[in-house]
Amino acid sequence: MLIQLLDILRIVLVGIAFYVGYSIGFDTTYNPVAQLHFMIPVVIVAIAGISGLEGLIFGKRTARAKGFETGSNYQKQSSFALLSYAAGAMLVYFTSWGIYAELTILFVFFFFFTLSAINHSIDAIRHKNYKWQNINRPFILLLMLAGFLYPVWMFFK
Repeated sequence: MLIQLLDILRIVLVGIAFYVGYSIGFDTTYNPVAQLHFMIPVVIVAIAGISGLEGLIFGKRTARAKGFETGSNYQKQSSFALLSYAAGAMLVYFTSWGIYAELTILFVFFFFFTLSAINHSIDAIRHKNYKWQNINRPFILLLMLAGFLYPVWMFFK
């Protein structure tokens, strides 16, 4: 139950980040930098930060919910990697390193998340692991990419 609540919390926080971010971006004239400046750290911390802490604190429950083996050192390593994305996003945000640093963190996070979505998809197909915690990753990735596409595109335009 706790693992499902953390999953819901991540989704709700990302939804709020998109709603508030788009509100900021379209406040007057469209401002993709202001939109991304809000959305990037919130989304990364909501997903990577919560997932990293979840993996370290509730590792066995999390692995079982996804249909994976428990007690793996790689699970801890993955949690540390996720926490490093969250810490990096916060560092870039609070030190005001600018939009290019923020986009770098976002693109690296999306690269990891894409590889993770592929891994979860392969696991679902090969091992018939159709647990929600396992199969939701590719769909969540596509939704996030869709939500970030417009502001990123408009920034580079």
